[in-house]
Amino acid sequence: MPAFTIPALAIPALLFAGTMRAADAPVVVTSIKPIHSLVSAIMQGVGEPELIVDGAASPHTYNLKPSNARAMQDAKVIFWVGPGLEAFLEKPLQALGRNASIAALDDAPGLVKLPFREGGAFEPHDDAPEHESASGQHDEADAAHDADPGHASDHDHDHDHDTFDTHLWLDPMNAKAMAAMITTTLVAADPANALTYQGNAKALDDKLDALDTEIKDMVAPVKDKPFIVFHDAYQYFEHRYGIRVTGSITVSPETIPGAERVSEIHRKVGELGATCVFAEPQFEPRLVNVVIEGTRAKSGVLDPEAATLKAGPDLYFNLMRGIANSMKDCLSSA
Repeated sequence: MPAFTIPALAIPALLFAGTMRAADAPVVVTSIKPIHSLVSAIMQGVGEPELIVDGAASPHTYNLKPSNARAMQDAKVIFWVGPGLEAFLEKPLQALGRNASIAALDDAPGLVKLPFREGGAFEPHDDAPEHESASGQHDEADAAHDADPGHASDHDHDHDHDTFDTHLWLDPMNAKAMAAMITTTLVAADPANALTYQGNAKALDDKLDALDTEIKDMVAPVKDKPFIVFHDAYQYFEHRYGIRVTGSITVSPETIPGAERVSEIHRKVGELGATCVFAEPQFEPRLVNVVIEGTRAKSGVLDPEAATLKAGPDLYFNLMRGIANSMKDCLSSA
């Protein structure tokens, strides 16, 4: 049988068609790895979103790069959590994202929002929540504000009142709510690829449900064992799975605690019977060793912002399984 060959005249046409397909994909920019992962999953088969906070960088301490600024200028859609987490993006978005649809995912309908904790083993916040109830729900004015369908593209959105914990993605049900907003935003910006986005979103939704069940089973044997974390980033994971975070070393990872605070937590480890104290890969893990010195507590590492993970559609699942596995391993052996 003769070998199949492509006519020479057809090659330029095929190359042109491939170029056109790539050009048709909208430029989409995302702020942090967990959000990039959700957007990547929904955009599979259309294009790949760009990521601002890459590698082991943290949104708490990030400085915008020139390449990030160029990407934001070219973007058709920009996804971020909101200024409560990525404060460094607030002004650049106003200056560079004028031509983009900007979606603050902390406005996604259906999110569970938890107020900051303080008191006891949790260091006080300067901006303690006043407008939210104990359940973390917004008041009526905020609820009406969130219901505004044009809100996702509002460049001038005032988040000064937002005093909830912004690590929203650490509950898979919140990830589902954010994925729904991501899908709606992409479909509006790029209706030609609506069916692909919607099909991918349905597959992602099913995977998130399966992940939720998997994590519940994984942490169930250790969920009643108390532990302390480097900073209070795990409320949503704790709330979803009934685990016992009993304190944090610092309230804000960009602020290294003083000797008095470290001594206080050292005492709390003994008083609370904490079985593990968890560091984070990019923030002063040596402090954890000081805190557990002379106690029976063990140390572990949690990575709530995926600093050590490779970006991509699987990252979110690796992130959540990694947290569950780290907790299970340390708490089981304690």
